Amino acid sequence: MMGIFPLSLLGFGFLLGIRHAFDVDHIAAVSTIIHNHKSIKKSTLVGLFWGFGHTISLLIAGLLILLFKISVPEKIALSLEFIVGIVLVLLGINVLFTMNKNKVHFHRHKHGNKEHIHFHSHKLAKNHSHEHMHLSKSLITGIVHGLAGSAAITLLVLTAINSLLLSLIYILIFGIGSIIGMMLISSIISLPFILIPNKLKNSHKILSMGTSLVAISIGLTVIYNVSLAFY
Repeated sequence: MMGIFPLSLLGFGFLLGIRHAFDVDHIAAVSTIIHNHKSIKKSTLVGLFWGFGHTISLLIAGLLILLFKISVPEKIALSLEFIVGIVLVLLGINVLFTMNKNKVHFHRHKHGNKEHIHFHSHKLAKNHSHEHMHLSKSLITGIVHGLAGSAAITLLVLTAINSLLLSLIYILIFGIGSIIGMMLISSIISLPFILIPNKLKNSHKILSMGTSLVAISIGLTVIYNVSLAFY
């Protein structure tokens, strides 16, 4: 029968996983992926895939550390953080690129003596391949974040656990917490984009641009801080 301490530790891991999902770089990354989603279900799926990727990398890293009794060199940990910064900048730039690609403009044409103005957009069709691309992007981003420095919180707690099985269960519970947390965050972030009517295109544009600039700013901050730590 499992004692009080292991149960408390697993409960702590679950809560820590939920809290971990609320890190600002995680929120910024997911925001750039769901900025043009008009469905809570689809936005929640993005959070689910992020959490799944995050948990996969945590389990693999934790298993390697526990089995081979290795520690992650500081340079490698900093390099992973640097990659997170680059990913955030790229995600932010991608939002700006998408906004430009989806730019709404108008065409004029005539029917007899009457001239009509039709608004037109080059927005990508909402097909399955486009949705799968968003989910794949979320999965990869989650994997990168899972390998980065903030996930080391999990590995530090593992030093208090003597059992390999219990350690892996702890990581899994932590991962489930992060999945639930990110699904919640994704659904909340998507609400402004969903609730604002499509006709208020300027509002959507401002929200998307804000999402992009925040992600780029956080990414550049991460890159700058890591660069300082290298020297």
